[in-house]
Amino acid sequence: MSQQTGEVWEQFAIAVADMARDLLAQDSAQGTLDRIVEHAKVLINGCDEAGILTVRQGEVNALAATSDVVRHADRIQQDLREGPCFDAVTDRQQVYSITDMTKPSERWPHFTPKLRELGMGSMMGFLLFTEDDDLGALNLYSHTPDTFDESAERAGWILASHAAVAFSAARTHQQLSHALETRHEIGEAIGILMERYRLSEDAAFKVLKKTSQDRNVKLREIARQVCRTGDRPG
Repeated sequence: MSQQTGEVWEQFAIAVADMARDLLAQDSAQGTLDRIVEHAKVLINGCDEAGILTVRQGEVNALAATSDVVRHADRIQQDLREGPCFDAVTDRQQVYSITDMTKPSERWPHFTPKLRELGMGSMMGFLLFTEDDDLGALNLYSHTPDTFDESAERAGWILASHAAVAFSAARTHQQLSHALETRHEIGEAIGILMERYRLSEDAAFKVLKKTSQDRNVKLREIARQVCRTGDRPG
């Protein structure tokens, strides 16, 4: 490795460290995703657009995108059920790419010309996270063919790995916050029923649970209604 190359990777490592701190500072999973795609444009040479999609039970959903063009590209993959990022999440491969969209593609013969019509010249896809059937990929796009070399691919994989950890942490934190908030609302509703209707704690909880089951409404929503109105549900 030349001294110049070593300096480039040292600068990249510093930038990735700054990105990691920025991602952990976000207050929501969506905020983390939005920042990941913005960092991709800055950190990966030749990257003009970036997006994150998820595939769950064969359905593609755009989670974050730097532009409407990226969202359109995600919809194309969904409609055609074809494309490198679709394969990345369904086959659980780490990296897929299209080096030159001006040339015919044997593997993605319909997807490639559609993206060329959007002004894309090349792209890479990286497996971002896996959780049961919920899989995701980070998509990097360039308007120019033959943009992403081996160095860009390595940098993209490093970025995707850090992003996956940050997103997992954000999602866990969000789920924990949601659970604590739900617990607080249920506890408050139980307290209202106990005081207003002279019920024991166990009896008050059973009222909430039965109403939830009878109405097929989440327990949290029933508790929220009690907190708002003070009335016994049923």
